[in-house]
Amino acid sequence: MKLAGREWRTLVSTVRLGPDSYRVIRPARPIAHASLYEGRLGAQLSVDKAATAELASAWWLAARSPRSLVYLPLRAGRSTCGEEYGGRRLDLVLLHHSLGFPASRWKQVRARLSPSAPHKVELPPEPFRPIAWEEHEESTHRGFRDRLRWTIAADTLFVVGSRRAYELQGDAVRALAEDCPAHLAETPDTHCCAEIALGRYGARDGRDPYAELHVECCNRHW
Repeated sequence: MKLAGREWRTLVSTVRLGPDSYRVIRPARPIAHASLYEGRLGAQLSVDKAATAELASAWWLAARSPRSLVYLPLRAGRSTCGEEYGGRRLDLVLLHHSLGFPASRWKQVRARLSPSAPHKVELPPEPFRPIAWEEHEESTHRGFRDRLRWTIAADTLFVVGSRRAYELQGDAVRALAEDCPAHLAETPDTHCCAEIALGRYGARDGRDPYAELHVECCNRHW
């Protein structure tokens, strides 16, 4: 599946809390075959072919929408990989760090989401730019600042970062959507996933249980 030129249908809402207003973008239709769990070793997300494209579209949009929260309601979704991870189910919100959104307000914002007119997002011919080897090398240094961070509030995993932080992980998301379905068609039992680094060098005690968001693509519906 090619992401170039793909259309993603969304709903856009503006929620006011006192003097503040927040723009929330979410899918126009529920993502049926995707589920996100809080696991012992991190966050575990399972997706089918259609859901990989939804995730990639949301990822691309989050990097380029510093004033929006990109919200994927996943708690009601079904696992595509045939296993339950045992942790609580989570929704997913992707946002730019410059928004400065306090995750503690999310429960109020989510409760105030109302029906809105549909919008359409169209991905460009090359939605995820190639990352040079030098950039990958730089990102492994402990003092590197453009990292994705995480927090949890109101049964939601928040992934927060700069545009560059999203772009550095973008090729893994692209490969999940464009390459994994073909690999699974050829070898149905293969393990095809994206491993997205979250806050690997951020923990005060040297341990970060969310060092990774593990996203597995499966074509089976259980």
